[in-house]
Amino acid sequence: MYLYLNGEIVHASEAVISPFDHGYLYGLGVFETFRTYDGHPFLLMDHLKRLSHGLKELNIAADLDEEKIRDAITTLLNKNDLKDAYCRFNVSGGAGEIGLQTTPYEDATVILFQKELPPSLPLKEKEGVLLQLRRNSPETGERLKSHHYLNNMAAKREIGPSPHREGIFLTKEGHLCEGITSNLFWVKDAELFTPAAETGLLNGITRQFILALADHMQMPVREGLFGQERLLGADEVFFTNSVQEIIPVNRIDAKSYPGRNGEYTGLLHQRYSKYTGHLNSIEEL
Repeated sequence: MYLYLNGEIVHASEAVISPFDHGYLYGLGVFETFRTYDGHPFLLMDHLKRLSHGLKELNIAADLDEEKIRDAITTLLNKNDLKDAYCRFNVSGGAGEIGLQTTPYEDATVILFQKELPPSLPLKEKEGVLLQLRRNSPETGERLKSHHYLNNMAAKREIGPSPHREGIFLTKEGHLCEGITSNLFWVKDAELFTPAAETGLLNGITRQFILALADHMQMPVREGLFGQERLLGADEVFFTNSVQEIIPVNRIDAKSYPGRNGEYTGLLHQRYSKYTGHLNSIEEL
């Protein structure tokens, strides 16, 4: 497999970064995961916008020219003989002196790698698990998609390695927050609910797209601070992320849900699928 590293296409076995990269030493870096559909990077503009915001917060300078990045994605797809792919675009502070740096990072390490995905992902159900471990507070004013993943790793260890389970974080106050690698939604009486960003969740691009899609469908939406009893009383529950799209939930604790047979879950997924091959930004919806 080939990857993009600082402007060059190299084989994964030959890719190297400095041991003094502050992304490695101190977690100074952010990333985006997205996928391509028949070569099209879905919602790329929104992913780059969020990445740019994170880099600004971390004081890292990097060239995020959209056309250059599109060219890199296409070149890498061709080199890896892929059309439908998982993509991770990663930017760290780059090599620096040992110690906490306050001056801007001006020589970032930029990596893009891919792996194959099927052309269309079927709706795969998961069991939701309410975690004992609470969601940590964001390191800055809002949660970045950063290299700081210990809270997520510890949560994954709590529920075990099964790909058919997803943990659900509560905040320290007991409010529903998000999944380990996903955002959380549920439907009650034809109304869509999701925790508010003020819970400290990562405001996922797919989360934002689902909210825009629901508005486009004139489906009532409520964001807020909710206890777990609201989730357990839901008609349908699903998770979202940019690679798995919409993930129906069939069970949380002793409560069963319709999973992939949920009316609104299925409808949202059907509408979602209509845009994956051409949409560049949520604003185009």
